[in-house]
Amino acid sequence: MRISVVGATGRVGAKLTRTLLRSGHQVRALSRGGPPLDALVELGAEPFLGSFDTGAGELDQFFQGADAAFLMVKTDWNNIAGHYPAVARRFVDALENSSVKLAVSLTAMGSDVKGKTGHFECFHDLDEKLNQLGNIDLVHLRAAWFMEDVSAWTGPVAKYGRIAWFCKPDLKMPWVATDDIAWLAAKELTNPRGRHRVYLEVGSEDVSMNELAAIIGREIGRPVEYRYIETTRKDVEAEFLARFGTPEKWQDDTLSADALNNGIVRFHGEHEDRPKLPTTMEAFIGDVWKPRYLEAVGAGDQRETFFMWAARD
Repeated sequence: MRISVVGATGRVGAKLTRTLLRSGHQVRALSRGGPPLDALVELGAEPFLGSFDTGAGELDQFFQGADAAFLMVKTDWNNIAGHYPAVARRFVDALENSSVKLAVSLTAMGSDVKGKTGHFECFHDLDEKLNQLGNIDLVHLRAAWFMEDVSAWTGPVAKYGRIAWFCKPDLKMPWVATDDIAWLAAKELTNPRGRHRVYLEVGSEDVSMNELAAIIGREIGRPVEYRYIETTRKDVEAEFLARFGTPEKWQDDTLSADALNNGIVRFHGEHEDRPKLPTTMEAFIGDVWKPRYLEAVGAGDQRETFFMWAARD
């Protein structure tokens, strides 16, 4: 098959591109260039310089001649509300007159909900716009929280033995490793279902923040505490805005957390109904997170991120 991959040098796209190439498929890799793209070209990928996120390059040519396509959007934290609809419009413009018959889109849990749900609202907009493509079969991969994002707490755990966030301590939330997303995307791209619209909830298991802290504690051999920060705290909001982020980012984070805490955004299917994915949270913490944590300990990581500040004694 001939497959066009958007974001081919990202953490999902690079793994996907390598998987497809190893399986003998022709891959056109979209990137802004540089060594990561050069490495994929050495493996046999066809390079294509451009970006749907910025509109750079001859994007109307990217999907020409392809049988299938992988789509994803890189978040622009300076334009959270406007970025996804703009990129989705570029996708539709480039795809509607192309040869592509199947597109797999990386979206997120909560994309089925219309309303003020923070970051999840962006994915709802993305899905709705892509669904305008009447002649293309679409598989929407509604991904859970990325396990890789737990790396934000390596420093706080190293310094304080604590992680802090806006989600309720015992709220069960789905998580997924990006390697598993790439594996599933490759499977869906190369084994068409022949259905016009497919929605897949992509998460390996549900883990609460208290459970995550316990998993980390067992792995590193010391207790780890979870601190729940309520989104209504004005002192936290003031500190965030003064030192760590924009009003738009604060609103996005707090609306996202509130949507989860109130059950507005959630996985709807039973765990058994989800695609079977290999990476558990315990395996990820041991194999991927712990080495990064040990690096943080060895380096005496003292970077004053919001996560570090929120976890302080």
